[in-house]
Amino acid sequence: MPFSVSWHTLIDELDDLSEGAELITPLSHDRFRITDVQEHRVIITFDESGERHPLQREQFETLYRRIQDSNGEFELDRLPADADPYPAVLSLHPRFEIDGDRGVIVETEGQTETQLVDGSTPPDESDRIEPDGLDVYSDALLLIDALERHDVTDLSDLETDALVNIYTLCSDVQRNANEFRQDVADVLLDRLHHDQPVHGQYGSVQRTSRRNRSLKDEDDVLDLLEDAGIERERVMSLDSSKVAEALDVTELAESDLYDVSESEYVRKAEVDDDVKESRLQGLKDRLAASDDAESDDLRQEIEALEERIDDLTSFSTGTQMQG
Repeated sequence: MPFSVSWHTLIDELDDLSEGAELITPLSHDRFRITDVQEHRVIITFDESGERHPLQREQFETLYRRIQDSNGEFELDRLPADADPYPAVLSLHPRFEIDGDRGVIVETEGQTETQLVDGSTPPDESDRIEPDGLDVYSDALLLIDALERHDVTDLSDLETDALVNIYTLCSDVQRNANEFRQDVADVLLDRLHHDQPVHGQYGSVQRTSRRNRSLKDEDDVLDLLEDAGIERERVMSLDSSKVAEALDVTELAESDLYDVSESEYVRKAEVDDDVKESRLQGLKDRLAASDDAESDDLRQEIEALEERIDDLTSFSTGTQMQG
């Protein structure tokens, strides 16, 4: 279908919008309204700043072509930083929809949803909210900030205090991330089945099993081995390697000498580095281009957290204390 047909369908949908209808951008979650619909462009006005922006027909066509060339879907993170309103407006077309969970705009034949804001509902659930009481979140913000402020391509050029801070943050992130990862794994374990990987945006996980065994009572093991023709001296102190060697030359079963159990756990099956790189670049672009109050609050929060960690990691030498 030529784009001109889709364009005029979109124009008709925009003309039918109720007065004061409000839309929300899928990435930055800025609210705006359609204030003028013309043959070759759409004029929008952002609610918070009051700024007017023209959205050109040619740019809509470019987005349309990219969706067509990508098997009917396009990753929103690949959009330029100032192109966030385009997919929101295109979602008013009956054949295009934004999938916020997957971060894509898709073309579909079924019923679609738009980026129209319902005045009776709170902001979009995908709005970013700082998780309460999650230590790894604060540590990660601090680490990101530290890595952005220092050139870490050659660590030997960094001052000692900078290295101390980065090392401390890396250690805290690793510890807290491992604890949080285990909490996530405990929940995932009930949702996974053996040999059936479950895929997410950044990779996949699968359920697998690990065999654990520990020696039974020492006297019982020695008696059984002696009855099987293995002298006690060969395995005295019950060195695990000696017991394993003895097991190989007898008719004893593994279960005779070991308490054997299996435990379930989740392991990382693969990582899609390209998706991670694309997502990370999109985050960087949006933060660099954003001057709104929310971004200022985030920067102030990072600075406050940094001051807290500096207090924890700073130290005074004995000379300084005496002076």
